[in-house]
Amino acid sequence: MSFNSFGNLLKVTTYGESHGTAIGGIIDGFPAGLEVDFEAIQNELDRRKPGQSKIVTQRKEPDTVEFLSGIFEGKTTGTSIGFIIKNTNQKSHDYNHNTDIYRPSHADFTYDKKFGIRDHKGGGRSSARETANWVVAGALAKQLISFIKINAFTSSVGDIFMEKPYQEVDFSKTESNIVRCPDEASAEKMIEKIKEIRKAGDTIGGTITCVAQNMPVGLGEPIFQKLHAELGKAMLSINAVKGFEFGSGFCGARMKGSEHNDIFNADGTTQTNLSGGIQGGISNGMDVYFRVAFKPVATIMTNQQTINSLGEETEITGKGRHDPCVVPRAVPIIEAMTALVLADYWLIHKSRKL
Repeated sequence: MSFNSFGNLLKVTTYGESHGTAIGGIIDGFPAGLEVDFEAIQNELDRRKPGQSKIVTQRKEPDTVEFLSGIFEGKTTGTSIGFIIKNTNQKSHDYNHNTDIYRPSHADFTYDKKFGIRDHKGGGRSSARETANWVVAGALAKQLISFIKINAFTSSVGDIFMEKPYQEVDFSKTESNIVRCPDEASAEKMIEKIKEIRKAGDTIGGTITCVAQNMPVGLGEPIFQKLHAELGKAMLSINAVKGFEFGSGFCGARMKGSEHNDIFNADGTTQTNLSGGIQGGISNGMDVYFRVAFKPVATIMTNQQTINSLGEETEITGKGRHDPCVVPRAVPIIEAMTALVLADYWLIHKSRKL
């Protein structure tokens, strides 16, 4: 068992630390013969990379991916795909103040207690910089299942919610603003909220909604690898994620069965989609949609009480370059992890019956 791998038939194994020489990964099980759109992969990385706007961390990383194997003359060969993303803008001295101090709500304490050693520079392996690897793999997965349309967007920041249902959302407008909310009025409020929070030296959380359209019927492997369970695992593996709900989610707990049941049409579609496109752990052909909740970034620029490795009480103030809200940069990560799950389960499903 590998604890740095994700997936079944389509498996991604990653390596690297935020302030190391590089990060990267190996993708196993990717079918041969796909003509790779390298520009599309880099575009996905550019959506995730730091320093892209005034409301995200100002670390300047080009995040240029270099493929080392598994692609020949622009097409996948069916062998393992190796790739690397070099780190070029580390400022490790920003973390010298917390060599022996545990930052509140970070992985410092748990990593130290689990392994007996930790990389204090940017969090090492626990850093969200790791997610750049996932975006590379997810961008390839998107191309493999290009018939499925995956769109994620910022649906809330703090107490500012985009109330419009996803069925009324114009996904082409998601990239029209720096917070990645397709509703212009809501986006302006979200941006101002993040700027206000950043000026105060604080951080704020939010939610991302993701929709997968043109879904085939049959993806998902009961009993213990249901499609929504695997999507939940993928989303909860992302740094700072604290909640996942699909379909009616927690709102469904307030409803009666007569209100919640999705009535069938003659062609197998349903009149409503409170099931979120998944029934019995298997996709039913309707849109799969879910929402992911992100906590506020743990590093804040004000004094906090904490302890050091000796258990002594001390004080810490955040330094360095950090996101006041991770949500805008997490949108392509959500899409990438969704694509990895759906591509993996699509490959599995193709082997399930004659």
